[in-house]
Amino acid sequence: MTQMTQEEIVAAVKTVAQGLEALRSEHTGILHSLHEAPDPVVSERAGLVQQSADMIELGLGEAQVIMALAAHLQLVEAEKQKLRTQVRRLCQENAWLRDELASTQQRLQSSEQMVAQLEEDKRHLEFMSSVSKYDQDVNEDNASEQSKSEKPDPVVDLFPDDDADDRHNMSPTPPNQLQLSQQVNAGYEIPARLRTLHNLVIQYASQGRYEGKYEEVEKYYQRALEIYEKRLGADDPNVSKTMNNLASCYLKQGKYKEAEVLYKQILNRAHEREFGTIDGENKPIWQVAEEREENKAKNKENVPYGEYGGWHKAAKVDSPTVTTTLKNLGALYRRQGKYEAAETLEDCALRSRKEALDIVKHSRNLLTDDRRKPGSAKDKNSRRGSRESLDMTYDGDEVSSNKCV
Repeated sequence: MTQMTQEEIVAAVKTVAQGLEALRSEHTGILHSLHEAPDPVVSERAGLVQQSADMIELGLGEAQVIMALAAHLQLVEAEKQKLRTQVRRLCQENAWLRDELASTQQRLQSSEQMVAQLEEDKRHLEFMSSVSKYDQDVNEDNASEQSKSEKPDPVVDLFPDDDADDRHNMSPTPPNQLQLSQQVNAGYEIPARLRTLHNLVIQYASQGRYEGKYEEVEKYYQRALEIYEKRLGADDPNVSKTMNNLASCYLKQGKYKEAEVLYKQILNRAHEREFGTIDGENKPIWQVAEEREENKAKNKENVPYGEYGGWHKAAKVDSPTVTTTLKNLGALYRRQGKYEAAETLEDCALRSRKEALDIVKHSRNLLTDDRRKPGSAKDKNSRRGSRESLDMTYDGDEVSSNKCV
């Protein structure tokens, strides 16, 4: 027996319902005729006919229920198809929204990159604007400098350098040889932005514009240090010089930890350039000083400083920057109560200073003797080369300063 479909069932039910309607009409007519006859036998027949009529009514009711159920199923199926159509449409819309979201995210990412680039350009332009604004005051009248010479020098207060009085005396390069030393260093070009930035800080400090405004000085030196390290490399003397100035600025603000880190970094670099990689046997001077401080605190006998080797010779690497760093770090140790460590650094600075003065004195004697001796053009060229060699070897810091300014 094959399974009937819904349409076939509905059609069969309608046919049966029509047949039942016809039977109900016949039974109704038979009941009327039987009720008119008073015969008891007829009454018994009337009961059977009535029973058949009730069953016919029941069958008609069931047929109506089946047809109503079929109609309801058709409505449910129609709703189901409608919902399926909506689901397909929603799936299509979801896929479209996903595509739009991906496209929007890409545009947002590119916009964020553009905004970041524009912000960086804006900061750069603001920085250049401030540089151009303040650069107009670089060539002011020098009359005010003479009146301010009687006051404490703010540059010395901002960047303390105990060798400031001896810098010109320690330099083996006479003033009339400045042009010659600049020619020797013609290949060492410093970008214009670095020169301007360095001039700004020195000029404003000398004019007293940054008295108490160490945060602004800190910002300028951090910017200068970043540019120096990026353009000239971490081993350039100007990097150590700027780090020393930044550390001095930290000291003025009470940021002793930051200043100590920078001082030790300068000494580490000087040590590595002079003596090689730092290890357990090859220690920089600040580690030697702190070990002597620890031995003193533990009541241990310190080894004489001279037996640690000639670390003080490393001060010649960036003299007078390293010498200044030694003294500044020694002063910082004294603030912290590390007197033994401070004395070790100060002793090292004094030794390097004495050696530098001896070198300067000897170099000046050689220059004086050369001027007094008559010679050919070849001798003059030889003396010129000697001066250039002295400029490059012992006065690197001065040359670098002149190049920056």
